[in-house]
Amino acid sequence: MFDIPLRTITHYGLHFVAPILLALLFFRKERRVKAFLIMIATMAVDADHLLADPIFDPNRMSIGFHPLHSYIAIAIYVIMCFIPYERLNLPWWLRAVGIGLVFHMITDWQDFVLWL
Repeated sequence: MFDIPLRTITHYGLHFVAPILLALLFFRKERRVKAFLIMIATMAVDADHLLADPIFDPNRMSIGFHPLHSYIAIAIYVIMCFIPYERLNLPWWLRAVGIGLVFHMITDWQDFVLWL
């Protein structure tokens, strides 16, 4: 049959299943589907891999290597999770972007640290 390693299943499982759980935990019922879709869309952050040579290297730590995976970028993503959007009259979905990006970085980190 298929020979899909546990590392790959874990990585993509976290990228696609975790946003469902995060939407259920952190967003009101009427916003959950949109929050889930926004968090899935944050995977576009991997576009910065196109700047690397080779584009994909399973043994490369993406955190700190790619521009949108830099420590400064991650700090911005974390701050995005805690801004009081409602009080500042900012769009609620920016928090979903921040949560999606932070969890994306955690997923990429675990992919390197726990599996190599």
